[in-house]
Amino acid sequence: MSLAQCFPPVVAADARLLILGSMPGRASLLANQYYAHGRNAFWRIMGDLFAAGPDLPYAQRLEKLQAAGVALWDVMAACERPGSLDADIVAASVQANDFAAFFAVNRRISHVFFNGAAAETAFRRLVLPTLDAAGLVLQRLPSTSPAHAALAYDKKLASWSQIISQANI
Repeated sequence: MSLAQCFPPVVAADARLLILGSMPGRASLLANQYYAHGRNAFWRIMGDLFAAGPDLPYAQRLEKLQAAGVALWDVMAACERPGSLDADIVAASVQANDFAAFFAVNRRISHVFFNGAAAETAFRRLVLPTLDAAGLVLQRLPSTSPAHAALAYDKKLASWSQIISQANI
């Protein structure tokens, strides 16, 4: 099995917060777009928070997020994963992205929000021990994945709304 590779970060020079996923799923990799699965609530939430909803072309959604100071990336640079579930990621295959270099360039980022438990767990296990994270606020939000359907959309949106108040956007 070949390693799945993540996308480059979507980040503007004045980004103030970073949203981290674990690794793009199959639909995202095929579309070459973050959160491309039609039932993933990410873009619907971004539409409600930043007018970057799924009704817009992908490039415009990214522009809206960047204009709001929001950056996107994934914790994992590469991994083996048959399918799209985080539970299927082969732990021994995981390679983390270079966050030391990322934060050295993107010094205004003060808040990191994890899109679900897998992203947070991977970051805390693989990245945090190698990073001077002083001053970074780290917070997990409920996964927007369709696999995390137990939480209703309105509850997810309420949790994700913290992004606006906590990052002073």
